Amino acid sequence: MSDSNPEENQAPGFETPPVDNVANKVQENSVSDRFTEVMGTINQTLGKIDWSQMGKYGKALGIIAVVIVAQVIIKVVIDTINFFPVVPGLLELLGVVVLGQWSWQNLSTSDKRNAVFERVQTLRKEYLG
Repeated sequence: MSDSNPEENQAPGFETPPVDNVANKVQENSVSDRFTEVMGTINQTLGKIDWSQMGKYGKALGIIAVVIVAQVIIKVVIDTINFFPVVPGLLELLGVVVLGQWSWQNLSTSDKRNAVFERVQTLRKEYLG
């Protein structure tokens, strides 16, 4: 490498012409004109909306957003738990133990089974009509 300046290596009297392309300016103008047109259309559309009704739509969108965020967080937590090799097997074993314990407490006699059946029927009538 030499310590010479690249400008010294150029031929005398030769300069690089400035980049001033008319097509680029026309394209920039058409993009800005198009943006202005689109924003005008959006503003007209938003002006036609009845904003007094937006409360219930806002609540619905908020609920949907919260559900989506909750699902993403749950998925991350479950994926993290499944990352450890021993934990998923232990959780399955825990589920089997809890199911067995609940079954023993609630289904061991016919009276307990009838009580569970009546609770299910009551819940079904209450929520499904």
